[in-house]
Amino acid sequence: MYDVLIIGAGVVGTNIARELSKYKLKVCIIDKSDDVSNGASKANSGIVHGGYDDEPGTLKAKLCVKGNRMYEQLDKELNFGYRQTGSLVIGFSEEDKAHLKKLYEYGLANGVEGMEIIGKEKIIEMEPYINKDVKYALYCKNAGVTSPYEFVIALAENAVKNGVDLKLNTEATGIEKQGSSFKVKTNNGLFETKYLINAAGVRSDEVSEMAGVSNFKIIPRRGEYILFSKDQSYLVNSVVFQVPTKKGKGILVTTTYHGNLMLGPDAQQVAEKDDVTTDEETLSYILAAAEKSIKGFNLSHAITSFAGVRPTNTRKDFIIEETEVKGFINVAGIDSPGLTSSPAIAKMVVDILKNSGLELIKNDNFDPYRKPIIVKKDKNFKGDINSQIPEKHIICRCETVTEAEIVDALHRGIYVKSIDAIKRRTRAGMGQCQGNFCQPRVRALIARELGIAEDEVTKRGPGSSILPKRVERKEYRKLNL
Repeated sequence: MYDVLIIGAGVVGTNIARELSKYKLKVCIIDKSDDVSNGASKANSGIVHGGYDDEPGTLKAKLCVKGNRMYEQLDKELNFGYRQTGSLVIGFSEEDKAHLKKLYEYGLANGVEGMEIIGKEKIIEMEPYINKDVKYALYCKNAGVTSPYEFVIALAENAVKNGVDLKLNTEATGIEKQGSSFKVKTNNGLFETKYLINAAGVRSDEVSEMAGVSNFKIIPRRGEYILFSKDQSYLVNSVVFQVPTKKGKGILVTTTYHGNLMLGPDAQQVAEKDDVTTDEETLSYILAAAEKSIKGFNLSHAITSFAGVRPTNTRKDFIIEETEVKGFINVAGIDSPGLTSSPAIAKMVVDILKNSGLELIKNDNFDPYRKPIIVKKDKNFKGDINSQIPEKHIICRCETVTEAEIVDALHRGIYVKSIDAIKRRTRAGMGQCQGNFCQPRVRALIARELGIAEDEVTKRGPGSSILPKRVERKEYRKLNL
């Protein structure tokens, strides 16, 4: 019997799990995937938003600002990668300026600090490659970038280290309330818990319905991105947005935490919740829209595209509440700014549990720290693809990932055996060649360390081939990228 069972190991579920591990509780988190962060949490902009976008009084507005202020300390503890870059929302007309003033007023009401509306001269000083037709911008000092999947991995590792059970490849198929507890049926057996938290992302409406609560629907909205090599990062210093539309915050131009230039996302309502395909027409639109902000992209340096599906919902705000089924808590519809808000969401959920009757006794053995996997190399680093020393044996040339880093990633309390899982933890395969050199070497290391045959190592989980799909690069050939 668990005290709390969490369905969903994305950024929301893992934040909640880690927060609960600060108390003497028996906690479990389950996810249908073979790794944490395999939903929207791994395929988003990675932006830590300032908090001026959302209408004052909403949960989004309240929790975004609170979450933003938690990132610096969380990164000190968990070493997942965060840097404050500042952001600009740019405008080209008086109409745009009026919208920027509205965002500024929202920000003031939400408690955002470090904002100002600036003119053309200062904008160009901050961003030399920006479209010279720009006239105004809302500058927010407190915005930043993070590595979203590394954040989730760090949260999950630390939660497990502090006693949380993590069950992957475990899909909830039914929920039954019996007295004061829940029985959760899964493909991996039956779980019993006093409190049940639904953090299932795009599937959260389905999980809620299993528990007999049907007061919202998830509207899946896909966003596509284009990722460039690091040598294009000189084009932008901060996160550059355009004036938002009803569909969202618009096409942004930014560098990722690790220094790749990134463009996107668009916003398309899709029928299937797992539709993460990309297409030529959308990628062309993203490129054209991004060039309204920043000029000078070298399209031959685009290395990949990806898409994520965001769980927008019919209630148009975060849904964080204990339902009419006592002990069943929905944490659903967490779209943008969900990544930014997630640490604050976790604290709110803990308060809900406490008010519902869960006894919270401090865990004096809680350890907040998690060492990084990726070892930063300076100019004095001497590595070689033929070295016999794990710390110097380079497996991925593009990202200078060593054997020691990959071995470390495989022995941190979360059992993974896919090449993509190692890519998210170490960046092996994220460089210019997209794994063509290192993929066989990573595969061999996974097999050696886990004591399994190489053909048991998958590309991205059950049913995925080690061989790249030709369709994944089709759009790039058409766009001559």
